[in-house]
Order: sequence, then C-alpha cells, then structure tokens
Amino acid sequence: MPPLHEIAHLSHLELLTPRPEESLEFFTGYLGLTRTGAEGDSVFLHAWDDYERTTVKLTAHSTSGIGRTNLRAAGPEALDRLVSRIEATGRGLGWRDGDPGYGPTYVFTEPDGHEMGVYHESERYVPPSGLVPALKNQAQARPAHGVPVRRLDHVNYLGAEVVPNRDYARDTLGALVTEQIVLDDGNVAGSWTTFTNKGYDAVWTRDWTGSSGRLHHIAFATDTREDILRAADLALDHDVFIETGPHKHAIQQTFFLYVYEPGGNRIELCNAGARLVLAPDWEPVNWTEAERARGQAWGLKTIESFHTHGTPPVPDTAAAAVDRDLADSRVR
Repeated sequence: MPPLHEIAHLSHLELLTPRPEESLEFFTGYLGLTRTGAEGDSVFLHAWDDYERTTVKLTAHSTSGIGRTNLRAAGPEALDRLVSRIEATGRGLGWRDGDPGYGPTYVFTEPDGHEMGVYHESERYVPPSGLVPALKNQAQARPAHGVPVRRLDHVNYLGAEVVPNRDYARDTLGALVTEQIVLDDGNVAGSWTTFTNKGYDAVWTRDWTGSSGRLHHIAFATDTREDILRAADLALDHDVFIETGPHKHAIQQTFFLYVYEPGGNRIELCNAGARLVLAPDWEPVNWTEAERARGQAWGLKTIESFHTHGTPPVPDTAAAAVDRDLADSRVR
C-alpha cells in the first residue's frame, strides 16, 4: 500500500459543455466563480477561496461530460513516486504542459478511462483589483453575487465497474476508502475515497448503462447549510433546474442540493459540516441495499434520475430522452 497523502488534494478539472455561453453564465452568475482567463475553446474559472489559479476549466465541446481531473502531489518527490507507480500499471499517457499557472503534468487514465493528471508546480492565485480580500489568509474577496461557492469539493465518476477504480485509487494513488455501497450479491455499487482528511474527494458509482468514462456530478463546497438553502432560492431566479434537495445524505452526512448546469452536467452544492476522517487506519463503512432503500438521512427517497442521468448522454436510452427534454425545458 502506498503512503497516504502523497496527493495533497483534488485540484482543478475540465468540464465539457455544448452550451458554453449559458454554462459560463451559470458558473459566474449563479455559482459566483470568477473568470480569470481563456485559451482556445476554454475559459478558466476561480472559486473565491481556492489558493490556485483555476478551479474549473470550462471547455466548449460537442457534448457534455468531464475532461481531465487534476491532482496536486504533495511535493516533487511524491510526484516522482506517484508517476513511477502509475507507469508500472501501464496506464500512463506521458508528460504534458499544465494549464496556465501549472507546471508539467503527468497524464494517465484510471481503469474506466477517465483522464487524470498529477503535478506539483503551481502558481498562487493573485486577485485583481477590486477582489483583494480584507483578510490576508483568504484567496479572494467573497463575491457579493451568486451562491457563492468556496472551492471544488469532490467529483463523482460513473464507471462500468466500481472495484477496479476503487482499487486503483487506493493502491496506486494512495487514497483511503471511507464508505461504500455493497449490494446483496457482493458487488460494490459505489465507493467514496479521500486523498485528504475530508470524507471524500473522488467517488466511483456504477453506470447502469455499462458505459465508461462518464460523469455523475462535480460538487462545490459552501460555508454553511444556509448557503445551500439560499442557492435553492437563487436557482428559481436564475432558471436553474433543481433535480433534488435540499436534504441530507446518509452516506457521508452531506447537506446537499443537486442542479443541472445548462450544458447538462449535474452539479452538487454541498456542506459536510465539520466531519473529517482523521484515522489513518479507517475501515470503510459499508451500506447495504436495504439501508440504501430507506432513502436519504431524513427519509427523502432517492429520485430516479439520480440513477439514470449522467454525462455525456448515452444515445438511444430512455435516460437520454429525458435529458434532452430537460435540456429543452431549460432554454424555453
């Protein structure tokens, strides 16, 4: 088993959208991210307390989904060890130039085919005039509009199988498995892993279509539960589609709201309170089918689209038709 915390944290990721202008308005106007630059078909966005330059790279594309997820190594030596372990698995794609403000990035895929990158060199975010915070230990002044979200919290991937990705994250990247859904037949339907002392940074959920490389959702952290309640009210004013919530998960105990951005990607706004996983020998908490059938923490039943909607849509499925209908309704 590799040592814990050689990956310092989940850094920034690329989100693909077929509606770039509307998606940009969602991220800046509704979520309160700050636009920091552009390159080609991509726009770089910053959450107000992210110490690095980029939180989301929003890229115009023919469809929705996730591009590369970037992870920051704890140091140069940790990066070397991570790259050696990745190369030993045969999943490495090689070194690439990082996004603006980031050093050389070693790119690879996990078993389901999601593209990931690991790097160490990084420039600190410098706020422009007008966004300089009053408190010097804060990256940027808190925006006066939108939710606003503090940082990227986690990413939930859809995978054809969960266990190979869970094991890769644990055995190659040094993740700690914190919670899982274990079905009656022994199959794992979802696995929550962390690189830090948060409850989770990366999740793999089984894709009911059997497809590979899709996205369930990305999540942003808010300061308080009240921020999430406010986000629900703001969604009405911004014509943002609310899928489910506000409510509280049983798994990880996260207070949540799920919405769709105009490109079709599911976005979670979450607040996990003060719950941390500090035990280095933490044993995974397994949830059974019967326990999951009870719904969320306070009894809300899991909405059907939570099991069927993913991006990019899979052609010729009932879920894809529903997704198209939802997309059409959001632009009327």
